[in-house]
Amino acid sequence: MVRGWLHEPSSPAVRALALTHGAAGNCEAPLLQAAAGAFSQKGWIVLRFDLPFRQSRPHGPPFPAQAARDREGIARAADALRQLSGADVYLGGHSYGGRQATMAAAENPALAAALLLLSYPLHPPGKPERPRTEHFARLGAPALFVHGTRDPFGSISEMEQALRLIPARAELQIIDGAPHGVPASASHEIARRFLQFCEKS
Repeated sequence: MVRGWLHEPSSPAVRALALTHGAAGNCEAPLLQAAAGAFSQKGWIVLRFDLPFRQSRPHGPPFPAQAARDREGIARAADALRQLSGADVYLGGHSYGGRQATMAAAENPALAAALLLLSYPLHPPGKPERPRTEHFARLGAPALFVHGTRDPFGSISEMEQALRLIPARAELQIIDGAPHGVPASASHEIARRFLQFCEKS
């Protein structure tokens, strides 16, 4: 089952974005609502959706042992959006949702045309020796990472180094002063930058 909200543009969509949330939130997160609105204004059809762990429980973090189920949920959302729109599907996610999107794309290269990663959780705060990059070498989809300069889950220099592990085209959009959670006010700039990024593909 896919649970979420569909944002449709005023004219037929040429691109489609499946957008999901982090470990502490759901698809009602202000960032996701603002981003969905910004992308739909630019002609995208956007599905912002809840991951399976959030469909099961209204509160609480995901269980690591059930992460594969969340990736299956991402694949279902992408497939549903593809059938609905007939457009190329892109995957986006905040924090945990973005990490699972990259892992799903590494497992299935045909899943997404490109990725939008908001505040990727590169490592647990204060534990850079535990990088979450083991799948980066298998990531074939172009990826735009949007990251704040005050994010404790990874510094800008750590992110720049990690992106070198990705064989596909990977770029970093820096949000000055942002913590782990890009401000909703940056959504229009993110949409503009991601559109430019996708047009390079």
